[in-house]
Amino acid sequence: MLQLRNVELRRGTRLLLEGADLTVYPGQKVGLVGANGCGKSSLFALIKGELHPDAGEVLVPAGWEIAHVAQQTPSGDQPAIELVMDGDRELRQVEHALAAAEAAGDGLAQGELHARLEAIGGYTAESRAARLLHGLGFSPGEERRPVDSWSGGWRMRLGLARTLMCRSDLLLLDEPTNHLDLDAVIWLESWLRAYPGTLILISHDRDFLDAIVRQVAHIEQGRLNYYTGNYTAFEALRAERLSQRQAAFVRQQQEIARIQGFVERFRAKATKARQAQSRLKALERMERIAPAHVDSPFHFAFRAPPSLPRPLLVLEGGRAGYGERLVLDRIKLDLVPGDRIGLLGPNGAGKSTLIKVLAGRLPLLAGEWRQAQGLRIGYFAQHQMDQLRPDESPLKHLQRLAPEATEQVLRDYLGGFDFAGDKALEPVAPFSGGEKARLALALVIWGRPNLLLLDEPTNHLDLEMREALSEALQDYEGALVVVSHDRHLLRVTVDQLLLVDGGRVAPFDGDLDEYPAWLLRRQSRLEQAAAEVGPGGNGGMAGGADGKAGGMMGRTTGEATGGTSGWTSGGTSPRSADLQTPAATPDNSAAARKDQRRMEAEERKRTQPLRQRLQKLEAQLDRLAAHRATLEAELAAPALYEAEGKPRLLKLLADKQQLDAEQEAAETAWLEASEALEIASSG
Repeated sequence: MLQLRNVELRRGTRLLLEGADLTVYPGQKVGLVGANGCGKSSLFALIKGELHPDAGEVLVPAGWEIAHVAQQTPSGDQPAIELVMDGDRELRQVEHALAAAEAAGDGLAQGELHARLEAIGGYTAESRAARLLHGLGFSPGEERRPVDSWSGGWRMRLGLARTLMCRSDLLLLDEPTNHLDLDAVIWLESWLRAYPGTLILISHDRDFLDAIVRQVAHIEQGRLNYYTGNYTAFEALRAERLSQRQAAFVRQQQEIARIQGFVERFRAKATKARQAQSRLKALERMERIAPAHVDSPFHFAFRAPPSLPRPLLVLEGGRAGYGERLVLDRIKLDLVPGDRIGLLGPNGAGKSTLIKVLAGRLPLLAGEWRQAQGLRIGYFAQHQMDQLRPDESPLKHLQRLAPEATEQVLRDYLGGFDFAGDKALEPVAPFSGGEKARLALALVIWGRPNLLLLDEPTNHLDLEMREALSEALQDYEGALVVVSHDRHLLRVTVDQLLLVDGGRVAPFDGDLDEYPAWLLRRQSRLEQAAAEVGPGGNGGMAGGADGKAGGMMGRTTGEATGGTSGWTSGGTSPRSADLQTPAATPDNSAAARKDQRRMEAEERKRTQPLRQRLQKLEAQLDRLAAHRATLEAELAAPALYEAEGKPRLLKLLADKQQLDAEQEAAETAWLEASEALEIASSG
C-alpha cells in the first residue's frame, strides 16, 4: 500500500503540507482535490520521487509500476500508434531483447522471450493501443499519422493514451479531461472505472469524480484530510465539518471575550489579581480554532445587456464547412433572450463549427445569417487565451476594453475573478492555464453580451471557479449556447440540448444521462454499416447514419421569426452566392409567411389564458420571495433571542411557517401551469 507518514513539504518559504498522513490500499480509486496552488501536483511529485519531503516519509511498495502523463507534449515523426505502444515499457524491453536474440541467433532466448511476450499480451498490444486511440476520439485509419501532424490538444490526447497503455500498479492522473470533448470524457470515465490498479485522480469535474472515486483526499491550509465516498459525499461531509468548526470557533471567541473582560475588570484589584493571571495563562494555552474558510475567491455576475432584442440571431438554410468540405447542412436556428442551449455530438461532428458560425467567425457557404440591431456577442473559445498579451497585466487588458472606466472600478471587477491587489498588475506571461482562462472569461463578460457562446469554458478552471461560473450563468439574461465536457455545468445551466451529428442540427431526444447510451447505439450502427458496406464503402458525410432529416425543428413557443424590421443582414459569403437558389420556394413564399403568421396568432390566442396564469404566479412568487427576505432579515436580529424578544420571535416564526406553505403551493401551481403551457404549445 502507498503511505504518507507525517509528511511536511515546503516550496521555498511556502508550507504546502504539514503533518500529512495518507494510506491508499491496492485497487482504491482516490480523488485528490483542493484549490489551485494548494500542493496537489507537488504531492504527485513526492509519490513519483521527483521531490523529497522536508519531514516525514513517503512509502511506495517496491516493484510498483507507476504511470503518469508526462508534462512535455509528445513530438516527433513516429506514427501515433507507436508512440502509444511506448507506454508499455516492458513490452518495448522484450521487443528489443527479442530483436537482439534474433540477430545473435540465440534460439533459447528467443523461445523464452516469445513466451514472455505472450504472457504480457504483446501480440495484442497494437489492437489495445488502437482501442485507446479510438476511445479518445481518434478516427479509424489515423493511427499511422505522424505525431507532429497533430495539433497540441490532440498530442496531449496521445500522451494520455500512452499513459493508459502502461500496465501500471499505480496511475496518477492530473486533470486528464482537459482538452477532451464529452464523448472522450465518457469513454475515459468507463475505462478508469474498470482499471484494476490503484488510481489517484486530480480533477475539477465533479461528475467525473463522482463516477470514479470512492475516497477523497482534500488539501486545505496545509492539511490533508481523508473522506470516504465520492465527491458529492465529500462535499456534504466537509460542509458538516465546517459548520461544526464554525460553531466551535464562535463559542471559543465568546469564551476569549469573557476571559479578557474578566482580566480587564479585575487585573488591578489585589483580591482578584491571581485569578486574572490564571485566566491569562489559560488564554495563552488555549489552542485557537481557525474560522471556517468557505468563501470562494470568485464573486462576479453578468451585467445586464444594454438591450435584449427578439430574436437575437437567425440562421436559415445554413450550410457551413471549410473549403470543399461540408460539415453542416440545412441549419435552421433562431435564438432569443432566455435560450439555454447545450450542444451534444460526436467528436468532429461540427459543434465548434456551429459556434463559430453563430459568432460570425466562419462565413456560411450558403443560407442566411441575420442579426438583430443591438446584438452583442460574447464568444469564448480556447484560442482566446492565446490572444492575451503576455507582457501586459489583467488591468491593462481590461483598460483597453474600457478606457473610460476608472481604475478602481476595473480593479474591483477583476477582484471578483481573484485578480486582486498586485495580481491585477502582474504580466500575464507566467500565469497558469486556469488564471489565463479566468482572465479571458472576465474580458468576455465585461462586454455585457446578450448572446453568449462558450466553447469548452471550464478547461483549466478549478471547482470553485466552475461553481461561480455556473451560478452566474443561471442569472444571465441573454441567450446561451455552450459546448462543454463538464456535465455539471450543462445540468445546471441549459434547458435544451441540440444534437450535432451527420451534418444536421436537431433537438436531442433525451436528457444528458441518456447521451452515453445514444453514443453506444450510434457506434453499434456505424460498425454494422461498415461491416455491410465493406472496406471500400463510402458513407458520405461523417456520421450520416444518425443525421436528423430536415435540420433544426422550428420553435414551438409561438414567437414569430419572419420579417426584417429593425434588423441588419449578416449577409451570405460572396464566394458561395452561386450555391443559393434565387427563386422563392414554397417554404418562403409570401403565402406561406402569411399562413405562418396566422397560425402563430391563433397559437398566442389559444395559450393566452395559460400565459396570463403563469405571469400572475410569477408575480406572486416574486412577492413571496421579497417577504421571505424581509422575514429572514428580521429573524437575524440578535435582540430577538433575548428573553424580552421571545413573543416577537414566536410571531415571526409562525409567519415564516405560513410563508413556506404559501411559497410551496405557489411553486407547485407554477410548475403545473408551465407544463400545461408546454403541452398546449406543442399540441
